[in-house]
Amino acid sequence: MSDFLPVGDYLPHRAPMLLLDRVIEVVDDSVICAVSINASGVLAPFLTPQGELPAWFGVEIMAQTVGVWSGYHARQRGDSDIRPGMLLGGRGYRASHPTFAANSTLHIEMRLLMRDDKLGSFEGEIRCNDEVIASGRLNTYQPDEQELHQLQQGLQP
Repeated sequence: MSDFLPVGDYLPHRAPMLLLDRVIEVVDDSVICAVSINASGVLAPFLTPQGELPAWFGVEIMAQTVGVWSGYHARQRGDSDIRPGMLLGGRGYRASHPTFAANSTLHIEMRLLMRDDKLGSFEGEIRCNDEVIASGRLNTYQPDEQELHQLQQGLQP
C-alpha cells in the first residue's frame, strides 16, 4: 500500500492526458512514478495497433513525473491548489527503441538538478525491467497566479 495520493491529486491534468498510474517515491530532490502499457490502462488511447507506445511520449511522461514532484511538495507546504507547470524544453532525450513494449511497466525517475523560484532543471530516465530505455533532461517553468491569468486571457477569443 502506498502512502501517496492518486497521481491526479498532484497534477492539474485529467484523463485522457493523465499519463501516469502511480507514485512510488518522492523525496526532496527526486521522484519515481510508474505507468503500465496495456489496452485497459491510462495510455490506451495512445497505443499503436500492436499495443506499443511511441517512445516520444516519454518526454511528456517524464514531464508529468516532474509535475508530481512539484505537486507533492506544494501539498506538503499546505497549498491546496495545484498550479500547472510548463515544459520549456528538453535536452538529450534518447530512447533505445522507437516504441515502448506492449504489456510492460515503465518506471520513471527524475532528479532535481537546479531550481529557483520558478525555473527547474531535472534529469531522468525511464526504465523497463531495470533496463534504461529512455533518458533526458527537462527544463521547466512554473508561472505564478498573475502570469497564469495573463496566459489565460491571451488564449480567450
